[in-house]
Amino acid sequence: MLNRTFQLLILCCFLSSPVLAQRTAKPVLHGRHWVAITGKPLGATAGAMMFAKGGNAVDAACAMLGATSTMWDVLSWGGETQALIYDPNQRKVFGINALGVAPTGATTEFFKDQEMKYPPEYGPLAAVTPGTPGGLMVMLAEYGTLSLREVLEPSIQMAEGYPIERSAVRSIENHAERIADWPYSKSVYMPNTDDENQAPREGQLFVQTDLAHTLRKLVEAESAALEGGKTRKEAIYAAYDRFYRGDIAEEITRSTVEQGGLITMEDLDQWQVYIEEPVMTDYKGIQVYKLTSWVQGPVMLQALNMLESMDLRAMGYNSTRYIHALYQVMNLAFADRDFYYGDPYFPPAEPMEGLLSKEYAQSRIETINWEANDPNIKPGDPYPFQGEENPYLHYINQWSNDEVEEMGSAASYEQDFYRGTTSIQAADAEGWVVSITPSGGWIPAVIAGITGIGLSQRMQSFVLDPAENPYNLPEPGKRPRATLTPGMALKDGLPYLSFAVQGGDGQDQNLLQFFLNIVEFNMNIQEAVEAANINSFQMRGSFGDHEIRPGRILLHDQIPDWTRRDLRKMEYSLTFGARTSGPITAIEFDRIHGTMWGGASDHGDDYGIAW
Repeated sequence: MLNRTFQLLILCCFLSSPVLAQRTAKPVLHGRHWVAITGKPLGATAGAMMFAKGGNAVDAACAMLGATSTMWDVLSWGGETQALIYDPNQRKVFGINALGVAPTGATTEFFKDQEMKYPPEYGPLAAVTPGTPGGLMVMLAEYGTLSLREVLEPSIQMAEGYPIERSAVRSIENHAERIADWPYSKSVYMPNTDDENQAPREGQLFVQTDLAHTLRKLVEAESAALEGGKTRKEAIYAAYDRFYRGDIAEEITRSTVEQGGLITMEDLDQWQVYIEEPVMTDYKGIQVYKLTSWVQGPVMLQALNMLESMDLRAMGYNSTRYIHALYQVMNLAFADRDFYYGDPYFPPAEPMEGLLSKEYAQSRIETINWEANDPNIKPGDPYPFQGEENPYLHYINQWSNDEVEEMGSAASYEQDFYRGTTSIQAADAEGWVVSITPSGGWIPAVIAGITGIGLSQRMQSFVLDPAENPYNLPEPGKRPRATLTPGMALKDGLPYLSFAVQGGDGQDQNLLQFFLNIVEFNMNIQEAVEAANINSFQMRGSFGDHEIRPGRILLHDQIPDWTRRDLRKMEYSLTFGARTSGPITAIEFDRIHGTMWGGASDHGDDYGIAW
């Protein structure tokens, strides 16, 4: 009997080992030569196709960007693209700013005259100039190796017809009434004209003839330039010119104005993609990079500056103390985002040096109430930390977290808060690394005439009251402060992590915790992207009515009762979810073995392929 018991114990040990090893819903992706990850399986396949052609990570990322835009994976071709690229030849991280701008006539006074509190969520007046086509072509021209024809081939095939997925079908059905107001959108989104429900069915071939024609025009422009003796780069920029200055631009402007929008030929001609220096902070010897104040990315760096001095491991992962620390630090960083972030190419100049100062971070930590949530957290004053005087203290003194609270239903509020996008990760054995968070032009988008291009709705991220944010007021040519926020980290001068996530105002909250999961809690890449995060709603939303819910917190269903009880005593309002990580995509670089680890969370349809 004793021997039998011993045998069973040995058997259990052998059986438990692989069970314990598979602690995640999805497995880690392991690659030696390349990794391609994005929001949809078909999109990841497009990236793999570029690697099969001999392309690098930039080529693959551009193909995934085109494919997901064609699939309306919570974005489309008229949206915006934000990227970080590590160039192994220069051993440097570059930022790509391909966010559209407010068109001619889009001023604070224009929207106020129409009795709007914020620019609209939907429709032609929500549109900024298209950014994704330009962003894709600039990245490809400057850092890629393949032709535009090769990179757009998957997108053109998909525009000719791909089996549409359930999430896109649901979005079309949910917005059918709004779509009916825009004739070009209706003709694309509603193909089943003989049925009462005109939306496509899941798995039906979704055909976008106009979009396919537009993409072929870009390829034609490239081919004509090559035949005329232009270089690869010059030929791609010839396609760029056709989109922003040629017949495609003419149809975009004509049809946008026809439908009540403001975009002009001059707006498209003057718009440009910026290749930028990203901002960076050092967290315990790891250099973390983000795009600057035209997106929310610096909030993660601000939060890391505050958390660096805390013993997070001693607090314990998702303990009451840890959750409270995260929530308060994020609230402090997001209060600064809400007031100080805006387009750095327009005055006034954002105080980014002060905001990212370690000394400023320490001053913010000293304001934390460790016994209860502080619902009245305000923006700080970073100006003294860059040797200047704050010109807007009078607005901060009037700051209130009550004035925009509880305007809409909980369901609509959370839908706005997590307003979607996708994310893209690509890396190769040569050392190229790309992290992209593209967005805009999600369903329901106003489609610009016979171009098939769905226009962005990013205008809504501006504010109209300088007391809310004097740096983020609309004017022609200016970029709204967006939520989109790719991330990258270097260690010992080499790529360590590449990461991004979709989900509106939840993005940098989830990326912050992903980073800490790896660096502080020793999770592998897949564990880190699936792990139970928290989300704060105590910041002014970037969409719709820009609501704020002080003390509201999202927790994972598995948070224990005693932690819930403690948080309620600390004046938190608790909500729960089965998956709280957000749809994170990420790559970790294993310098010991010379390989790459890829992760795609179980939150959505995110998918990766590696070799």
